[in-house]
Amino acid sequence: MDRRLALVTGASAGIGAAFARIYASHGYDVALTARRQDRLDAVAAEIGQRYGVETLTFAADLADAQAPAALLSHLTAHGRVVDVLVNNAGYGVPGVYADVPWETQADFLQVMVTAPCELARKVLDGMADRGFGRIVNVASLAGLAPGSAGSTLYGASKSFLIRFSQSLHLETLNSGVHVSALCPGFTYSEFHDVTGSRALVGKSVPEWMWLDAEAVAAAGFEAAEANRPICVPGAPNKAIAALARLAPEEWMLALMAWQGARFRHI
Repeated sequence: MDRRLALVTGASAGIGAAFARIYASHGYDVALTARRQDRLDAVAAEIGQRYGVETLTFAADLADAQAPAALLSHLTAHGRVVDVLVNNAGYGVPGVYADVPWETQADFLQVMVTAPCELARKVLDGMADRGFGRIVNVASLAGLAPGSAGSTLYGASKSFLIRFSQSLHLETLNSGVHVSALCPGFTYSEFHDVTGSRALVGKSVPEWMWLDAEAVAAAGFEAAEANRPICVPGAPNKAIAALARLAPEEWMLALMAWQGARFRHI
């Protein structure tokens, strides 16, 4: 195919669907994966009709350790290679760590940590050989702040993605492969509906702290093109990230302890 291909995980809604639309608007074909085939098909049909690009879908649950390899095999069978990888699939596991079964936590780590790393590793050689590639790891502002009670592995997994992205960014300098970690704060999407915290967060977070998924994805696209290793979209989020870097750790931990119950079920 003449057009490059962007693979987006978690592409059935929210930031993932917004990324797919942005890359399609820049002339990329798009491969979309998520768990819900009907939602994928709806997004793919809309994108194909609006932008005139090829769309491929593959329904998969990245909690399945075999899913990343199966996804890439599906693309290979269609004669495609991945030029852009957006590791966006993600969710939260609410509750105190000791109250959640290990099997649930293990699935979470597979989706949030192992699958993004595996996909990046398996597309990286081809990107380097062709002298072009983009890898966007959708992390979170939570990955730049100290840990908080509840959703215990969420911030830790996002911190991992940020450090992973920074290291991979340095390893691919001057190769044509750009690697960025996107660190949004509160974003209008289905995330809080899935975790059951929509009402709690809606009462606690002022409207000016929210961004829409399109603005977040646009910032991520621009950061990847500019090869910036970390992107924090939105002025309030940038201020929070700066505070997290500069304030003493014990102050930030105390702040997270005070504020955490406002945003999480613990």
